[in-house]
Amino acid sequence: MKIDCIIPAYNEERTVGEVINVVKEVEIIRNIIVVNDGSTDNTANIAREKGATVIENPKNLGKGGAIKNGIENTDADIILLLDADLIGLTKKHVIDLLTPVMNDEADMTVGIFSSGRLATDLAQFVAPNLSGQRALKRYVIDTMDNLDMTKYGVEVALTKHASKMKYRVINVELKDMTHIMKEEKLGLKNGIKARLKMYYDILRCLRT
Repeated sequence: MKIDCIIPAYNEERTVGEVINVVKEVEIIRNIIVVNDGSTDNTANIAREKGATVIENPKNLGKGGAIKNGIENTDADIILLLDADLIGLTKKHVIDLLTPVMNDEADMTVGIFSSGRLATDLAQFVAPNLSGQRALKRYVIDTMDNLDMTKYGVEVALTKHASKMKYRVINVELKDMTHIMKEEKLGLKNGIKARLKMYYDILRCLRT
């Protein structure tokens, strides 16, 4: 059973290194693939220094396109998807996400933040299908069409696809974990602009 981790990353030099460090602690993960989605900062160099395989997107394709490029560069049976901006990720979180899929109790797991901070906990409580922390069997993605077109709606598209195909999905609590919000990364004005773009992609996927 081959297990690889794919981390889509766009200007995440502050956090991507620590995410990779944690994943490296999990011996059952064969490869860590960081898809550098048109970053203009030091994300790619940090990922390489940490020992990850880096795939370069010359321009920003959005999360769906980044994940598709990662999938095309692995033959793994099980894929772990993690965001590059996580705070508080532990080895236990990774194993908890993988175990139900490895044991054939689920086709996909979805990680739900708890006890991290109110803003991110509440968002995932209200809309758990927006979580980017997932483990899944390869066929869950291989049976999807137009993954690259989902952009930041990729999580909604995955959840809808799993429901349509009647795949088994288990939510996994990720205690004491959160992520950096867009407004913190980009400043209030640009953060709100990026968030609205993300919501647009999500709504587009909900309507299809």
